[in-house]
Amino acid sequence: MTIESASSTGALPDRVPPAALMSPAELTADLDDRTPAGIAAGISRRIRSGALPPGSRLPTVREVAKELRVSPATVNQAWRALAATGAIIARGRAGTFVGEPAATMASRPAGRYQRLHPPSDSAFRVDLSRGTPDPALLPDLAAALREITAHEAGALAADYLGEAVLPELAAAVRADWPFRAERLTVFDGALDAIDRLLSIHVRLGDTVAVEDPCFPPFLDLLARLGARPIPVHLDESGPLPAELARAVTEFGATVFLMQPRAQNPTGVSLSAGRARELTGILRDTGVLVIEDDHSAGIATSALRSLGARLPRRTVHVRSYSKSHGADLRLAVAGGPADLLDPVVERRMLGAGWTSRLLQRVLLTMLGDAESVRAVTAARTEYRRRGTALRRALAAKGVALTRGDGINLWLPVADENAAMISLAAAGIKVAPGGPFEVGDHPVSDHLRLTVSPLVDLNLDWLTTELATATLAAPTYRRVRRT
Repeated sequence: MTIESASSTGALPDRVPPAALMSPAELTADLDDRTPAGIAAGISRRIRSGALPPGSRLPTVREVAKELRVSPATVNQAWRALAATGAIIARGRAGTFVGEPAATMASRPAGRYQRLHPPSDSAFRVDLSRGTPDPALLPDLAAALREITAHEAGALAADYLGEAVLPELAAAVRADWPFRAERLTVFDGALDAIDRLLSIHVRLGDTVAVEDPCFPPFLDLLARLGARPIPVHLDESGPLPAELARAVTEFGATVFLMQPRAQNPTGVSLSAGRARELTGILRDTGVLVIEDDHSAGIATSALRSLGARLPRRTVHVRSYSKSHGADLRLAVAGGPADLLDPVVERRMLGAGWTSRLLQRVLLTMLGDAESVRAVTAARTEYRRRGTALRRALAAKGVALTRGDGINLWLPVADENAAMISLAAAGIKVAPGGPFEVGDHPVSDHLRLTVSPLVDLNLDWLTTELATATLAAPTYRRVRRT
């Protein structure tokens, strides 16, 4: 199905009358790159310049394909990428039109992450929706702050031209990095690192393999870039090899974005055998692997990095938000210089670097025995809480796959009905829909975060959760497969 037959999710601006239909020859006159990415980039460039004003009607996919002497599938891939950014709008049989100005589109709130954490004034007895660590289990920052303010804070605060990454921090991190990284750099959290990596290495119209389900901001970022996510489903050992192979060979994925352990939302961790299978698929390709080790420090599973076998094509990102504190805003990325240096150079034109004061705080905590004990205790406690909830649910007839980290992926008969059932009991959870790559998953889920499970009546909680898994909607819904 081509994009012309897709239904519209937006509207043309009323103030701009539709322009005359541009001929395929006029539209493609300056398109030298006839790949999906090149076509998408060329049309996007003309829209931004004003050569294609809002409301302009585009030729059909088949007409453009004939003019460019490429397959309709190639043009359709470019059209889908443009539609994902709002640059063009499909209006069914009426045709495909240039959408609203980019400034207007950018002002709209992003979809999935906003849906995951909508603003709410409701007071819930229990909030299992947030995906954040328990503040009581984080190490104390006071000692580290006292240490750096007593010694180097003044020099660090005054230095514009020093090393972007503290050499001592780089040395500490390299000691247990999963592979030999040619370059290490520090970002303002894992999502900042992934945003910057994708912005440099993904072009409009590219396809990116992502785990399905996956962390919603990944999908929002790809949509903003005009890239197409290709779902790779998981089992208890990690991403399915056949689906990754299909993403690469059939859809031409240029990047594989994954979480190697304590995957959010499923809690799945990559097994050693599965890591070998995935690297076998990727070894002779040019696919860039971006690994988000978002639960480093609190995950109990061994880290299986694809970078151990693909060091020239892997960038590994290690976050310290869940282990040492989200407001530190620190993550370290390590990998080949040719993949990281362009990101670092671009960053120097904006933020420049991540605060070396905060880097010093993290370095101090990594070497402090009391902080190390706190992180170890948190890891043990999160495992205990997750195990306790799974066992209590099993006693109610709800079986969950064993996972790692602070999240559980709960299957339900109907997402909306389950959330309503739990809200009535004073329990807030995260909807599963924003985590799903497709709009119509074959089954519904909720994500539960175990970090708030302190002094709760598990029997009451699991009774309500078990009831919610069976809740049916009050309307009939036809599920698409």
